[in-house]
Amino acid sequence: MLARLARSSYHHRRLMVLGWLVALVLMSMAAGSAGTAWSQSFHLSGTDSQAATDLLHTRFPSEAGSSSDIVFKAPAGLQVPSVKQRLDRLFLDVSKVPQVGQVASPYAAAGRRQVSADGHIGYAQIKFSVDRQAVTTATKDRLVQLVHDANGPGLQVEGGGDAFRARGSLGSSELIGVLAAIVILLVAFGSLLAMGLPILIALFGIGVGFAVVQLLSHLTSVPDFATQLAAMIGLGVGIDYALFIVTRYRQGLHDGLDPEESVVLAIDTAGRAVFFAGITVVISLLGMLLIGITFIGGLGVGAAAVVAVTMLASLTLLPAVLGFVGHTIDKLRLPGAGRARDPRTTVGYRWAQLLQRRPWPFLVLGLVAMLALAAPVFSIRLGSSDESNTPTTKTTRRAYDLKAEGFGAGASGPLLLAAQTSGPKDLAVLARLTAQVKATPGVAFVSPPVANAHADAAIIQVVPTTSSQDQATVDLIKRLRNDVIPRATTGTDVKVHVGGVTASFDDIATKLQTRLPLFIGVVLALSFLLLLAVFRSIVVPLKAVVMNLLSIGAAYGAMVAVFQWGWGKNIIGVGKVGPIESFLPMMLFAILFGLSMDYEVFLLSRMKEEYDNNGNDNREAVAHGLAATARVITAAAAIMVCVFGSFVFGDERVIKEFGLGLAVAVFIDATVVRMILVPSAMELLGDANWWFPRWLGWLPNIHIEGKAPAYVPDDLADEVSEPVGAGRS
Repeated sequence: MLARLARSSYHHRRLMVLGWLVALVLMSMAAGSAGTAWSQSFHLSGTDSQAATDLLHTRFPSEAGSSSDIVFKAPAGLQVPSVKQRLDRLFLDVSKVPQVGQVASPYAAAGRRQVSADGHIGYAQIKFSVDRQAVTTATKDRLVQLVHDANGPGLQVEGGGDAFRARGSLGSSELIGVLAAIVILLVAFGSLLAMGLPILIALFGIGVGFAVVQLLSHLTSVPDFATQLAAMIGLGVGIDYALFIVTRYRQGLHDGLDPEESVVLAIDTAGRAVFFAGITVVISLLGMLLIGITFIGGLGVGAAAVVAVTMLASLTLLPAVLGFVGHTIDKLRLPGAGRARDPRTTVGYRWAQLLQRRPWPFLVLGLVAMLALAAPVFSIRLGSSDESNTPTTKTTRRAYDLKAEGFGAGASGPLLLAAQTSGPKDLAVLARLTAQVKATPGVAFVSPPVANAHADAAIIQVVPTTSSQDQATVDLIKRLRNDVIPRATTGTDVKVHVGGVTASFDDIATKLQTRLPLFIGVVLALSFLLLLAVFRSIVVPLKAVVMNLLSIGAAYGAMVAVFQWGWGKNIIGVGKVGPIESFLPMMLFAILFGLSMDYEVFLLSRMKEEYDNNGNDNREAVAHGLAATARVITAAAAIMVCVFGSFVFGDERVIKEFGLGLAVAVFIDATVVRMILVPSAMELLGDANWWFPRWLGWLPNIHIEGKAPAYVPDDLADEVSEPVGAGRS
């Protein structure tokens, strides 16, 4: 099928390129016209915070909508007539913005607690008439403009909350990653033209992918950092996929094939591996839908869409472009770069022989290093970071700082106690609860109970002394739920739930933490079965699963050390230590599973090919397989590390976490795992690597690559695209 697709793309290359150009233009126009509807909605059935939300929706609809804050500071005091006049005008303008239900002013009778003790800092609460995910981009843009225009001499005005949060976009740090990828491709190919093709395909893929993600935001909940994540993954896999195919195409030309046959061969060999790796990543990401939390599923769908589009561009657009390039692909060569070498004369081959002479020391040292890197994962704390981690250039960070200065660290993440009552007679119970909550350690402020019109529900606001991302706040939530509330309401008909954004994110963290082992177990089991069918071996897939766990564990450990413990946080611009984003370990595992499978297949399938073709000589299979794939895996991994690592220096904390985790995992996977642990273990296991019981013969025989000519020493192309015959035994 892939061979026919390649031949069709080659023969109809003008139509194929035109089709992709039209798709890019039309999709971009559609996305631009529709705008974006970023949201981070979730429904946590069975949790206390969701019960609070449901109660508010049914009995307290005025409090169920989303809200944001306008925070301000006047050195002369908020009661100065000129300051009050300017703020009143701002509140009036904001109240006229579509989807704004009301603006709770600190100058109103009930707004006294919205002014700090010294009278210099205050805040107004914007209450929207719709849920947070339904607030449009136009509304948010108008609010941002109004707040910006309100600043002036003697008055600082900032916006806090979702309505004022800046949307993610590409910046200079990401361009550094692309430049680094260009340098690596130049060294690998030694040709300016060959270097440009992977960059072109990757950029084309993520261009269409971006439009898809933006359109998806109107169909499901997709967070605003989805485009940055899409760029990170799209650039990484897009460049790597095109790298594998272009190098295989060049080998075909060097072996005397014409451009058409070289294109067909490249897609039918390396293209099969690209298809396998891409589908693996897509399936893993779509597995996020099983978590049952809307915005996490939306994030997975968005990332999967970008990978799918990038893979499709590699398998259709790239063959068409190669048809135009033809024999000129090696023109504009750099002196001394990309020269042909027999893998048996490379450093990789000599390194393999060294490993084979001392397999035990290398294996033990490698395992010790991996376990040491992964050790911090046992201290991982999942949660949600607050605005204190955002750069001070953002209005949301300045609003957070002003509110913390005037009202304490917990003012930006209050808890909301939603009480279900049976009438006015229960107000005494709520008064007792309020008194006990006020006496609870870690509570800075408790509002009096506010009942609805029917007196069958009431709300109590609780402001912690600590920020929403601190462990002390999580402990306070548990103490309220497990001790304070039951003690005050036992024997009554009053039911009280702890809600609010802070409590909701804590419930998300708890839910994901309990499901993470199951999710990882299912993915690893499926990967074992898949590799079992590919390599017709019990030991090889089992070893691959263990190695994948080690590299991903090292990535988790690095994130804990930097973002939770604070090691080197100032180097990458992390504001303060805090929890790891609750959805990140699961998302990271889904991505890394597919990426590491890519390298696993290229290395092990080359070893399998050598084992089958050289009289079942395990030692030679390991040495030659490592030598033949070392350079391409190194080049591909170096590109991934540079692209992912560049995102570490962006603004968004969650993107920093993704970038560091992915970069560390790929680096460890391509160095310690593929270059030390795998060959050492395979040397020690000998022929047992390829043992396959007869009773498993019913398993399907999967071929990762198609037919290819026998190995001929060549340049980098030899290292990526030798025929693997992975399913033959």
